[in-house]
Amino acid sequence: MTVHKGEYCAIIGPNGGGKTTLIRLLLGLEQADKGEIRLFGVDHKKFKAYDKIGYVPQRVMQIDTSFPATVFEVVKMGRIAKRGLFSREKPEDRAAVEDAMHKMDVQHLREKRIGELSGGQRQRVMIARALASKPEVLILDEPNTGVDQHSQQRFYALLRELNREDRLTIIFITHDVGVIADDIGRLFTINQTLLTCNNPKEALSCSEMSKLYGIDAHSLHQHHHH
Repeated sequence: MTVHKGEYCAIIGPNGGGKTTLIRLLLGLEQADKGEIRLFGVDHKKFKAYDKIGYVPQRVMQIDTSFPATVFEVVKMGRIAKRGLFSREKPEDRAAVEDAMHKMDVQHLREKRIGELSGGQRQRVMIARALASKPEVLILDEPNTGVDQHSQQRFYALLRELNREDRLTIIFITHDVGVIADDIGRLFTINQTLLTCNNPKEALSCSEMSKLYGIDAHSLHQHHHH
């Protein structure tokens, strides 16, 4: 599996198929028993520049609603990987936070507490937090859980813009690959074994996808477009 600079790719697979393990390996949270992982050309065991990788976790919706932090404070947390926990805040830190909030259209919510937000707003704040470190790669782990359809469509449009205009490399882990089939360049399928499909639209109806889920992949594809 090789992801190139500026790519927008998706990873799809059943629960227990290895998606989470793959993410943990990419984020340096687990070590591989065998094989080789290189991040920006560097062996993952020696890689240190994790501020180059932004991560939006799966459970965006499970933030404690009584958590007192404001939107601005949550997004600012994303700068810690860049400058260190105890470093003094610099003007470029503030500028990066403002830029991330602007890109995700949450600057008007800056003084609101995170627990007061809707699901779609919370989702955009968490992406802004990931963008605050000015990453070169953004990894999103099924961030649409519990988010309404209108918010999802807006979310996909923002990702498309980040990829096309900012040339941000995006790795999107999802069950909902049909809705981004037009945006992604390649699709990786994982169910203990990793497969690469260079044409995502074909992949959605290929026999490999049927094998992956044990269902009729053509009906899966149709479901996502209606």
